[in-house]
Amino acid sequence: MKANLGVSPISCIPYIYSLKYDMTIGELTILMNTLFVVAQFLILRKKYTLLHLSQLVAVTVFGFCIDLALYVIGNLNVSAYVWQVLLCLLSCLFIAFGVFLLVKANLTYLPGDGFAVVVSDTFNKPFGKLKVSLDSSMVVIGLVSSLLFFHRLDGIREGTVIAALLVGSLVRFYNGRISWLDAWLGYEAAGQADSGLLPEGPGRHLVVTISREYGSGGHGIGQAIARKLGIDFYDKELINITAEKSGFTEDYIRENEQKLAGTLLDELYMQNYAYVKDELPPSDVLFLVQSKIIRDVSSRGPCVIVGRCANFILKQNPHCFNVFVHANDAYRRSKIIREYGVESLISGKELDKLDRERANYCLEYTGEDWRDSANYHITIDSSLYASDDEIADKIIEMIPEDVLHPQPAPDALPTAA
Repeated sequence: MKANLGVSPISCIPYIYSLKYDMTIGELTILMNTLFVVAQFLILRKKYTLLHLSQLVAVTVFGFCIDLALYVIGNLNVSAYVWQVLLCLLSCLFIAFGVFLLVKANLTYLPGDGFAVVVSDTFNKPFGKLKVSLDSSMVVIGLVSSLLFFHRLDGIREGTVIAALLVGSLVRFYNGRISWLDAWLGYEAAGQADSGLLPEGPGRHLVVTISREYGSGGHGIGQAIARKLGIDFYDKELINITAEKSGFTEDYIRENEQKLAGTLLDELYMQNYAYVKDELPPSDVLFLVQSKIIRDVSSRGPCVIVGRCANFILKQNPHCFNVFVHANDAYRRSKIIREYGVESLISGKELDKLDRERANYCLEYTGEDWRDSANYHITIDSSLYASDDEIADKIIEMIPEDVLHPQPAPDALPTAA
């Protein structure tokens, strides 16, 4: 507000109405959010708890702090645009840190976020989309109110957009960087247990993981290895299993696995999950479910697993052999047209984009570089070989004997009569 570049979406309505009526922004913020608490009660009825009512305490403190902050910086005025932008960015840093601390406390929500959670849980709607819709609605109501009251646009400018895009991302940034707070609050162990990613006892049998550039033929090579060794093969099969375990449709999984949000709207949708502690973005849920499935299938028996960061998920498994398949662009384009049913020639930029999606996905969820050869036992150029079978033979030949034919655990050995 002091930057004169607009206010955040949650403050659009209180700010406009504070210009019209003799009430402070903090008071109107409390009033507006009280309506959200009432709306939660009307939806939940008998399921309404003291936890929901505690949101009134949080928003009362929030409203008081707004008015206090405005009083403290009452004499702060900047006119140069560059200073206005810097002040706006600084305010986003402080707002995001406050939201981060509120989320970490895990005691309650601000009523607007709580309303989105209640609607999401009650009507089985995605929280992120509801939060985007709620924020957008408050901006629209503020915009319409400003035009009706003053016949001009007040309080909604580029700063409103900056806050909408930046605060959630900053909360996620704080959450990823200030990890000591989880341990101090006692969340670390519980969070790991809930994720389903705690290391399981690895099975004493071979697991071959195939990471691959798009169009390099990793699927066919993996199939050939599995066929020659007589072991299970998992690629598209993981989509079916994930659909059964997660409730996601196969189409959704096929469209969203192994890549991050592709548009600004998708990113805005995903970052809204940073505002609540007990809601995970669908992409995080999908990764966690697939990770658990990969651990499960690899513990049952020898198998080949294609993609989905399996080599990083199973990095504690001593019987895992990790392969990266790559090829030149001409080979990949030819293979895509010939085997994938793509009618037009795919460009080198499109290939780079597809590979970058896999690399970014891997970095986001494992913290590892998908392209780093140190993460694999071998890397192989599929364009140098005549067939998938020839490549499969080469890879099998490279697998160490103690990994290819691991000995049974000592407690599984037969004992003398």
